[in-house]
Amino acid sequence: MAASVDSVDTGRPPASRSGPVPWVAMYHSVGDCSDDPYRITVTPERLERQLAWLRRHGLRGVSVAELLAARAEGRGRGLVGLTFDDGYTDFLTDALPMLRRFHCGATLFVLPGRLGGDNAWDPLGPRKPLLTADGIRRVAGEGVEIGSHGLTHVDLTRADDTTLTEEVAVSRARLEELTGAPVTGFCYPYGTVDARAVEAVRRAGYTYACAIDPGPLTGPHALPRAHVGQNDTEWRLYLKLRLHRLRRRPVGGRVR
Repeated sequence: MAASVDSVDTGRPPASRSGPVPWVAMYHSVGDCSDDPYRITVTPERLERQLAWLRRHGLRGVSVAELLAARAEGRGRGLVGLTFDDGYTDFLTDALPMLRRFHCGATLFVLPGRLGGDNAWDPLGPRKPLLTADGIRRVAGEGVEIGSHGLTHVDLTRADDTTLTEEVAVSRARLEELTGAPVTGFCYPYGTVDARAVEAVRRAGYTYACAIDPGPLTGPHALPRAHVGQNDTEWRLYLKLRLHRLRRRPVGGRVR
């Protein structure tokens, strides 16, 4: 059964409408998922089947920056956003080769305050190593968009003003220094977002930001995403894509 790309874009020029909100998939780790209490891991085999499903249905995964730019020019039809949170080393070893095989782009959201560390913010489950500075530069050199996930992965809705500024603005400055390229995308840790966090991200100069289910805050600096995990078979992906247009209506500013 073919998925309708109209669930992603109508193909009309963006000036003629404010929606639908673009379909963006949220991944984290790619590897062994035998011990995965937070359901953040997909195996390389599952990722391969999911990317193959996209290709069979005339869809191609791209970075969020590319997706938004294409939509702004009225050529976003058939494109979906692929994002990977946290910056695990398995993105370089397991996810990137699969993305290259299917000619897909992606956005990798990383934590410049935890370079070479691990997912210490997760009290349960195995320790997963994070990319070093050199690893992030290697990923960027492969054409993957690098975005900020904050400095250290804290809930911004509970952060004081100083911490909020460091997590949002300082993380961007560090990544731009590390990669030598502009960083235009942000991703809210845990997907939690409020109006104060959105305003901090906007003030820091980001073009867009990704959340999970921002509700009435949905807009360019609070884009919803669909979690994609190990249990997402072809049929489940189809349903998520088809239901997206009904569940994610644009609110607030225009989302291109």
